[in-house]
Amino acid sequence: MRKRFAGWRILALATVVMGLTGPGQTIGVSVFIDHFADSLGLTKNQISAGYAIGTLCGSLTLPTVGRLIDRYGVRRAMVTIATLFALGLTYMSGVQGLVMLTIGFFFIRMLGQGSLSLVSTVTISLWFDRRRGFALGIAMTISSAIMALVPVALSYTIDQVGWRDTWLLAAATIAVVVVPISWFGIIDRPSAVGQLPDGAAPPGESDEPIADAWGVERSKALRSRAFWILALATSLTSMLSTALNFHQIALLGESGFSETEAAIMFLPQVIGTFIGSPGMGVVVDKVGTRYAPAATLVALAITLMLAGTASSTIGVIAYATWFGLQAGTVRTLGAALIPQWFGTRNLGSIQGAMTFLGVLASAAGPIAFSLTQTATGSFRNAATLWAIAPIVAAAFALSKRPIPTRTA
Repeated sequence: MRKRFAGWRILALATVVMGLTGPGQTIGVSVFIDHFADSLGLTKNQISAGYAIGTLCGSLTLPTVGRLIDRYGVRRAMVTIATLFALGLTYMSGVQGLVMLTIGFFFIRMLGQGSLSLVSTVTISLWFDRRRGFALGIAMTISSAIMALVPVALSYTIDQVGWRDTWLLAAATIAVVVVPISWFGIIDRPSAVGQLPDGAAPPGESDEPIADAWGVERSKALRSRAFWILALATSLTSMLSTALNFHQIALLGESGFSETEAAIMFLPQVIGTFIGSPGMGVVVDKVGTRYAPAATLVALAITLMLAGTASSTIGVIAYATWFGLQAGTVRTLGAALIPQWFGTRNLGSIQGAMTFLGVLASAAGPIAFSLTQTATGSFRNAATLWAIAPIVAAAFALSKRPIPTRTA
């Protein structure tokens, strides 16, 4: 009698880990911005610049992190990254100026938004093949729901104990939840426990074909058009969605929303993500992906236009819901297409390169929006102006069919 397939349990645990990267994600950091400005005597432009520098420097480590994941396995990598992430959050509680704040941004962006998200995604991808899109769609949906609760929880905790102690409580959460999950619950690959991706029967027990392990070298993937079309869709979304989330309090403040009300508006994003993430998973598994990158870019342009025009409560809820839908589709698309197009043999390395580009782009987003706001007079104007970029990118994505290379 075969053992019960462990992949669904691994999926659940990796999804929780992914969701708890929230304090290192832009939606988590955004609720601290005004407190940084007031307590440390910094301007929004200075904070945005520090965030960009910290994120940029953190992104430079991700290709190396990807190679280390391939070399040492997802379990050891996740334990190490989670432990360091908890220490980074602890450090954030004691920042005393722009330099210390920038260093703190480097730690939490590299370890939370970058490395911990990367190893969680790789973990899920290794346990599924034919149902990878579906599995990643579930993971992105539930983790986004967890992340959407993070800014609300952080905002409430700040009101109760102050922003410095809130960082300590976030660190404690990672230490008592994510580290044990990583050590006791994660398994490197199905083969480590005598199983196959998707829970497929071993050879001789089933007539269904089993996908062979395969994968191209990272250098070859980086030379393909397919990689760069996917990178364009995911990186531009990372840049502009990070900018919207980072400045959400100020953006919605221009429409008369309080800080708490603006933080609550992260929650409608979950509704959209519940549609977008699994919907894209079905597309990847069943339909095909020829036009998917361009479609997500057009959806991003619509998000930005809604951000620049919505002012009523209903309008802002519609904007936040669409924002979640678009973000959900892109997260699933990027995570699912890399192993589908380039295989799993060097998945960590290739996913690390893609994540590097995404984090690099996210570093530019907040400062780009901040500078555009200075030039145009409002964040609403900045959002509308930036809607041009994804339209141009969508045209490029449609200019020629991406042709990934598969090597056994």
